[in-house]
Amino acid sequence: MDIETIRKQLPREALMSVGGLPYPKIATGKVREIFDLGDRLLIVATDRLSAFDVVMPNGIPGKGVLLTQISLWWFARAAAVMPTHIVPGHDDEVRRVLGPAHAALVPRSMLVKKLRPLPVEAIVRGYLAGSAWKEYRGSGSILGHALPAGLLESARLPEPLFTPSTKAVEGHDENISEARCAEILGNEVFTEVRGASLALYKLGAGIAARAGLILADTKFEFGVDATGRIHLMDEVLTPDSSRYWPAQGYAPGRAQPSFDKQYVRDWLEAQPWAKQPPGPVLPPEVVNHTREIYLEALRQLAAADLPAA
Repeated sequence: MDIETIRKQLPREALMSVGGLPYPKIATGKVREIFDLGDRLLIVATDRLSAFDVVMPNGIPGKGVLLTQISLWWFARAAAVMPTHIVPGHDDEVRRVLGPAHAALVPRSMLVKKLRPLPVEAIVRGYLAGSAWKEYRGSGSILGHALPAGLLESARLPEPLFTPSTKAVEGHDENISEARCAEILGNEVFTEVRGASLALYKLGAGIAARAGLILADTKFEFGVDATGRIHLMDEVLTPDSSRYWPAQGYAPGRAQPSFDKQYVRDWLEAQPWAKQPPGPVLPPEVVNHTREIYLEALRQLAAADLPAA
């Protein structure tokens, strides 16, 4: 992963939508757009940014490139744990599918297998932060997982916890217990998903540690192919789907600086905004700082110079 090459590919203006491709667009998410290529899907990451379930009016130039490259970097390593949705010969295939006319979309695109997504998000937490910290303060546990008393905010948990949630079509996802997850997926699929999630978290946390980062928590998504084989899909271990902290300066007892959208959320919380569309326009200093956060996460992973697992 050549960080300088990627930096040079970053656009000056945010790409807010994708047009002109000779393939039917079948879905538009908060950030990504999906095109049907028959037996495969083309996923193009825009530079849109969402917070509090609202897409902001302006985006972060190059965010889609950075998140795609981080995800591809991790997918290559995650393949040691389980199959992924990335097609064989990915980079060459993406260039062929997009052609010279759309070469600028290559670094922000993924070509993937068609899968049936499982209806849960597989969240693994290794540290006490975010909603888990709020729940622990109230109950002393996280979704039925009993924890020792007296843990501090951002403390490392005795062991990583699998804390799944539903995937809401509209509104917010709902955290669910392992028992409820097993009811939704069936025991066999649940057992495989739980085991894979914990193994992927262990892999990610180990590599992140060698890159000077702490992987506090993350979410994975899985899908099933026509034979019933489970694959890792969507995105993986990006700052949008994970909470990364710098290892240097880490100290339990407070919130940690992070390589994710928290900086934007903090700015939005300070605005006179009711968290309903439309969102406020992000000022240049917020846009530029957020872009640097994503770029620094990629830089630290690249600097680790680790071989694929």
